[in-house]
Order: sequence, then structure tokens, then C-alpha cells
Amino acid sequence: MKPLVVIADDLSGAAESAAGFLARSSSVSLRLRPGTPDGSDVTVFDLHSRRSDPAQARSDVRTVLQSAAGFAVVKKIDSLLRGNIAAEVAELTRDGSPVIVAAGLPTLGRTVRDGVPLVDGVPLHTTSLWRAEATQPPHSIAEVLGDSVLTADVPLVVVRSEALPRILQEIADFESVAVCDVETDADLDMIVTAAQKVPRSRLVGTAALTAAVARSRTARSSDTAVQLRASRSSLTVVGTADTSAAEQVALLRNSGVRHVLVNSADLLSNSAEPSTILEALDGGNVVVSVGGPVVPTEAARLVSALAELITAVDVSLAGRERPLDLVLTGGETARSVLDRLGIEHLSPVCEIEYGAVLSRDPTGRYIVTRPGSFGDVHSLLSITEFLSRPASVVTPHSPLSVNPSDNEVNVMPIESAPLPLIAVTMGDGAGVGPEVIVPALLEDETRKRCRPVVVGDAKRLRLAAEVLGIDVDVVAVDEIKDAEFTSGRINVIDLDLLPEDLAWGELSAVAGDAAYQYIRVASELAVRGEVQSICTAPLNKEALHAAGHIFPGHTELLAHLTGTEEVSMMLSTPKLKVIHVTTHIGLLDAVARIEPGLVERTIRRGHEALVRTGNPEPKIGVCGINPHAGENGLFGYGEEEQKIIPAVELLKAEGMDVHGPLPADTAFFLAGRGDYDLIVAMYHDQGHGPVKVLGIEAGVNITVGLPVIRTSVDHGTAFDIAGKGIAEAGSMVEALRQAAELATSTFVSK
Repeated sequence: MKPLVVIADDLSGAAESAAGFLARSSSVSLRLRPGTPDGSDVTVFDLHSRRSDPAQARSDVRTVLQSAAGFAVVKKIDSLLRGNIAAEVAELTRDGSPVIVAAGLPTLGRTVRDGVPLVDGVPLHTTSLWRAEATQPPHSIAEVLGDSVLTADVPLVVVRSEALPRILQEIADFESVAVCDVETDADLDMIVTAAQKVPRSRLVGTAALTAAVARSRTARSSDTAVQLRASRSSLTVVGTADTSAAEQVALLRNSGVRHVLVNSADLLSNSAEPSTILEALDGGNVVVSVGGPVVPTEAARLVSALAELITAVDVSLAGRERPLDLVLTGGETARSVLDRLGIEHLSPVCEIEYGAVLSRDPTGRYIVTRPGSFGDVHSLLSITEFLSRPASVVTPHSPLSVNPSDNEVNVMPIESAPLPLIAVTMGDGAGVGPEVIVPALLEDETRKRCRPVVVGDAKRLRLAAEVLGIDVDVVAVDEIKDAEFTSGRINVIDLDLLPEDLAWGELSAVAGDAAYQYIRVASELAVRGEVQSICTAPLNKEALHAAGHIFPGHTELLAHLTGTEEVSMMLSTPKLKVIHVTTHIGLLDAVARIEPGLVERTIRRGHEALVRTGNPEPKIGVCGINPHAGENGLFGYGEEEQKIIPAVELLKAEGMDVHGPLPADTAFFLAGRGDYDLIVAMYHDQGHGPVKVLGIEAGVNITVGLPVIRTSVDHGTAFDIAGKGIAEAGSMVEALRQAAELATSTFVSK
């Protein structure tokens, strides 16, 4: 097999790519400068080019290619398509080599369909993921590649056919770049296999593509192992503003690791001294983080100053028996530290956990690199404990789990990490709930993200499957622990409350009572910790009331069952998120109930929910009550000034990015184009109307403020189409996705 060169544009991506080949190659090398491969089976170059000048990025790629004649070449790119991709791909094609682009990262929901990059099924350019970039996100892969190359889209039907090698060759013959659609890792495997039949072809894609290339290579012997020494002491440098960083540092500190907090102003003024860190190192492991205000425009200077400080510490320790081991989080910080230490070559050893790669430098120093946003709250503690163990033997697979009871590190595939358990309530059995649950639970994406167990009636689910023409094994289980998660099986805690002859689409007190009991059981499971989330199918309020359960809806019912005094309803679609100050009450009652405290608490709950889903600084727009938000008293009786402005001003003073009160029509228009991450609606229809227009098919209802996670479809029981097999399951699929995402979040609610 040909030796391989992987060209990356950032350190964390380069290290992750290198780690993927450890079990598939006899030697893997990571170089931090463009140059000549060093004779390893796989040489990964980090060109650090994501934010460099396009001409420089192209020149660096050219330098590598000129010295890698006869090598297979893979260009690793960012999964969000940031960086100098156009310039780098243009250089790959300059000598006439065929180039095949497969830009998906399926495990993170990043796919390509019809040449359009998608994130969880939504076009990348409609999301906020490029918010920190100076340019607009691309609408297509062709747009990413620019005008310097011709492109030809390769649809999924071709990717998954035997014709793929021929089609790729024909595209190459026309000197075009093949842009392949990608939805699964299996698609990437097929693309890699087909590319091997196209002479001189070069692949371009994310870490998922480099992993597919690794899978195509022959595995090393399973008894190949590496002897690791114990670390005398390590210095962890937290170079990230990720929201979980403070919690990770706190766990380190509680375990006995000494914490040195460096003030940002001292760093920027070059007055931070290494002596404090040196004194702390005398007592063992140390973690360094940055405190104080960080202005985004000063971020690059701050990273540079932090790297200078760590270098000063290392220089002061010169002459030790062995160099200080380093744990570097945040790609820019890690690369800056290594540059100042003069390290140009790393030898990857293993992956401690996903994204955290352990390497050796030429002096034998251990260096762990990890993206700042990766890892749960225990991540840094796990890495430090790994380095602090006695001398041990590792096999070069990834990622790893550490067993403190012995000196061997055991392989734990990513897939073995338990997926969150989700209780799925069946809703009103006379409605479309059973019909949307069955196909949603059988979806591949659902099975990859979570372990769903229905709380409902088994016979009704079987009847729904018959209506849909789906062959499925509906299995009743007594407890969550009895559930088995295999293809084609649906687990159900069978309450057996519905008669076999329950009519579809007809109001029934029996079905209303059953819907209540499903929720009751699910909430008990969640409170006991047996499930991590609840996902609800729709119930019918009239049927619920007919059964004697007088609640306006799921939101209030769950608040009652969990003993929660106040909760909020959030509607979430790919384009828009809305939280409501009031919900199921009349308009006059809603206006009377709105007051500054309620508005403030609602905004806080919305802010917390968005932080929990990975948005550390959401921008929030707050609607007024009256037309034009009162227009300075022209409409209404000063409700905005009395009920909304005090809450907004208080939260703004705390640093929250809150704006309003805004005219509702303006607020939703601005949110629809991406100016706001969340809109705060004052009453039910003010928020529901725009959501139904902009995204009902993928809309999800999230109850915010409960002690348990609850998501729901954003539609009703649809009695008019129940039992006809035509209900759309997309909202249930999305509700399950968000329930799983919230359940695995690293954010800890206060």
C-alpha cells in the first residue's frame, strides 16, 4: 500500500487524523511545518492555514506535494467548511490530479445532499454556526471551492451504486472536481474504495473521511503495544472560553491539582510572571486558566501572551531529568505553545478520549492536544489521571478507557459509550401519536442518537404499524433495564389501558386518561433517573379534561407531576426558537399576568436552555405586547415600560445579550434571517404563529424549567388524519434528536 500524506489546516484536526491511523500503520508522524515526509507510513502535516493568507496556504500545500511524489494524498478540511479550502483544492488540481471531495461528518449530523452542506438536515447557510466568521457561510460545496475549479455533483444514488468508480473517472477525464453527497460513514467507505480505482486521485474531506481512509488500510496485529512511562508532573493549559471549561477546571482543583488563574489584563500587559506557576509545579500537577474580561478583538494577542508565559515556565525548568509534560486545550493555544517551544515534529501514541491525542515530541515529552469544545466535564481530570498512572502498556487504538486497578489501558470503542435513554409517551391513542412514533423510532438517525422506550400500549403501536405497512417487532417490557435495542424492535412499557376497538380520530375519555397515565409513569422514570429525557407525542386537551385531568396541556401537567412551580414553553425549529412568557390562557388574562419578574425568569430559562445546547452567548430578542411595541406610548397603556423594560435592563446589566421590547413582526423577521438566536413571545399566538409558518414539520416543543428534560412534537393529535397512515413523523424525529442532545449536554443546570 502506498505511503500516505494527510494535509490538515489546524493542529487538533491533524492530531485527530493521525490518531485514526495508529492501529492501521506501522508508523505515523505529525509534522508542524510544510516539508518532506519522513519515511513513515502516514505523515500528517499541520499547515496551520485556516486563517492564513490564501496565497500562503496554497504555497504550503505545494511544498508538501512537491516532496510527496508517489504518495497517496488526503486533504483534511474543517467540517463547517471554514478556511482556505478553495486555494488548497486548486493547488491539489494544478498538476492534473483528479480530486474527489466528500465533506460530510455524519456522526455530528453534518452531511451533503445535492451538493449542499447540511447540519442536522438544515442547510449550513441558514444556521448560526458561522456567526464568528467574517464572511457569509456557503450555500454549496461548489461555492466553497470557488471559480478556480470546475465541479460536478455526485448524488447519493450514484455514490451507493456500482457505477461510482466509472463516474468518478469520467469526471476526472473532464478535469472537474467530483463533489460527492454524503449521509453516512458507509457512503464515505464507498467513496474511498471507488477513489482507489481512479489513478492519481486525491481525496478532500473531514476527519470522517480520514477515518474511512484508515479503515481501508490493513489493521495492525492486535498485540502491537506501546510502553508508556508515568508522568512526574504535568501542566494543563486551558486555552478555551468553552462553557464547560470552568467546570472541568473545578474538578481538577477538587482532585488536588493546583490551579493558577492568570489575569487577562496581566497577560496583555506582559506583567504575568511564571514564578507562580513554577511554585505550584513543585507540588505536582498544575492547571492554568485565564480569568478576567476577554475582548474578542484581543483574543489572538491573549493566546500569544499565554503561549509566551508557558514557554517562560518551560525554559525555567530546563535541565530537569525530563521535560514537563503538557496538556494543551484549544487549537490556537496548543499550536502557539508548540511554536514557541520550537517543536516541529510529534509522534502520536494513542487517543486518551475522543479528540484528546497523546503524542511524544523529539525529547520524549508527552503532549496531549484536545479541541477546546471537546470532552465532558470529566475530560481534563481523565487526561491528568491517565498521565499520572504508573508505567503502562497501551495498544494504539482509540479512544481509550482507563482502569485504575491495573497497569493496562483497555480499548473502548466510541460506539460502546451508552446512548441516552428516552421515555417516549404515546399521547392520545386515538390520534396520530402511535403513527409518528413507530417510523421515528425505526429511523437510523434515532437509533444512533438514543435508546428510546415507549410508555404506552403495545397493541396500539402494533395497529399503527399495520396501518403504515411497517414490519416491526413491538416488545412489551416491565422495566427500562429489560429493554433491548436491536434493529426492527420497539420496546414499550405496556400500560394496556386502551380497548382494542378504540376508534381512530374520535374523542375518548379513556384515551385521555391513558395519555395522562403515560405522562405520569414517564415523569416518575425521569425523576428516579432511569431515563435521561422524556419525549411526548400529542395529547388531546378535551379528552384529558373528559377524563378528569384538568390541565391546559403537557407543560402544566409535567410541572404538576414534578412539583415545579413555574416552567416555560419553548418552540424550536431549524430557523427559529421561541420561548413564551404566558401560554394557555386567554389574551386578557395573559396581559394581566405579565410582570417584570415573570419576564425576567422566562428570559433566564431561555438563555440557560440555549447555553445547554452549545450556544454560550445567545442573542435574545424580546417582543412587546402592543403593536409596534407600544411605539413610545402611542398604542396601549404603557405595558412595555411597566412590564418588560425593567426585566430587559436588569439582564443587560448582568451582561446578557438581550434586546427589546421589539415589535413582534420585526422581531420574527430578524430572527428568521439569523439576527437572533431566541425570541421571547409574550403570549401563545404571538409565538406559535411564526413558528408554524417557518418550521412546523421540524418543530419541537421543549418544556424549560423542569427538573427533567422534555421535548415534544409541535403538532396536535390530528384526529382528521389519524389511522390513515399519512401522518408525517419528521417532528417526532427532531424531538427525539433534541431530547438526546439535551440529555448528553455538558451544561449543568443551576
